[in-house]
Amino acid sequence: MITFDEQVAIVTGAGQGLGRSHALELAARGARVVVNDLGGARDGTGSSLSAAESVVAEIEAAGGEAMANGADVTDRDAVNEMVQGAIDAWGRVDVLVNNAGILRDKSFANMDGADFDLVVKVHLTGTAICTKAVWGPMRDAGYGRIVVTTSSSGLYGNFGQSNYGAAKLGVVGLMNTLRAEGAKYDIRVNALAPVAATRMTEDILPDEAKALLNPEEVTPGVVFLVSKEAPSGMILAAGAGGFAAAKIYETQGIWLAPDERTPETIAARIDDILDAEGQQEYKSGSEQSMKFVTEAMQGMTGIN
Repeated sequence: MITFDEQVAIVTGAGQGLGRSHALELAARGARVVVNDLGGARDGTGSSLSAAESVVAEIEAAGGEAMANGADVTDRDAVNEMVQGAIDAWGRVDVLVNNAGILRDKSFANMDGADFDLVVKVHLTGTAICTKAVWGPMRDAGYGRIVVTTSSSGLYGNFGQSNYGAAKLGVVGLMNTLRAEGAKYDIRVNALAPVAATRMTEDILPDEAKALLNPEEVTPGVVFLVSKEAPSGMILAAGAGGFAAAKIYETQGIWLAPDERTPETIAARIDDILDAEGQQEYKSGSEQSMKFVTEAMQGMTGIN
């Protein structure tokens, strides 16, 4: 049984949809929960604490403990105050679920810079700001569990979501580095790629799919990713009762002698470059660097 007794969790964007589901389940399993939600519209405009307060009321009615917080995740001072408020009230922060987000979908040709910048700021920079705010306390405690929320739009692309997709793949890069930096402090960082029917997807998903894609079907994945026995560096895709791992692989590729290093040779040998046999999932950028250095040293030895 996965429980969070005596633990404190912060869930951003928890006023409705996926965040609400995550907060309710963590509370049901014993966590004290900071229900963070700016309370704005889907495009990020406006603010209200009522959505967060409603979720807190649900948690308290079920016998749990929670507090509402309306911090904008892009506001460092407000986020730091949120984290400090949790520590002042409950003495610790064990779990952070970065869920807050907005949408401003347009084709890249029609998207203005402000819409691109704001979506990246909320999803990527906001995730970094919230994670930075809990990082120190988690390091001091020698324990932490953090989830970043990615998306199939970031992993694979989706028409009209260049801003969103860029930010959502960005949080995977953030996770990969924090996984390494947090390891010695038992801070484990994972990514969730959810598919759910929420206001963020209300005009994207077909009606027949919405009935299957309840946020509650995704939340078990989050609970696992922030549990004591969680992995670190995992991208867990979840939706409609399905769960899968997304991974980034690199093919073995080829090494070219100096006189072969031309675009024409690459074109002629592209099938060898794409060959999946021997492909690997690297755990750090240095592993890729060492592969190329090793191949070059072996290749040059063969030439000499």
